[in-house]
Amino acid sequence: MTKSLTACLHITPQFYDIDPMNVVWHGNYVRYFEEVRSLLLDTIGHNYREMVASNHAWPIVDMRIKYVRPLRLHQEATVEAKLIEYENRLKIDYRIYDRKTKEVTTKATTIQVALNITTEEMQFETPEVFQTCVKRALA
Repeated sequence: MTKSLTACLHITPQFYDIDPMNVVWHGNYVRYFEEVRSLLLDTIGHNYREMVASNHAWPIVDMRIKYVRPLRLHQEATVEAKLIEYENRLKIDYRIYDRKTKEVTTKATTIQVALNITTEEMQFETPEVFQTCVKRALA
């Protein structure tokens, strides 16, 4: 893919995001990734509601997170999601960075595969309806 699809979400961790070590609890990063992934799918025009309507579920089959430096209470940050692959699976890369210094705090990747809801069979090619939406968003 030469042109890429991205989405960004600005976050400011609150007290309820923080663990006893005074940093964002590691599990909250997954929530941030889900929020920005949903924005990315809105950009594509084929979010979870449209996926279900096309009779496909998209479970995450792999997630990798590299915590470079912790996020802290009230730190202004940006969560970015970028679509890397879509023909046979969805591969999305994530970066969280400080809005002021631009330093990367977290890197992650998720991989999702299409699953036919009726048959529960994994699809080895991304459904045409989703590919069409991506191509339209890239145009």
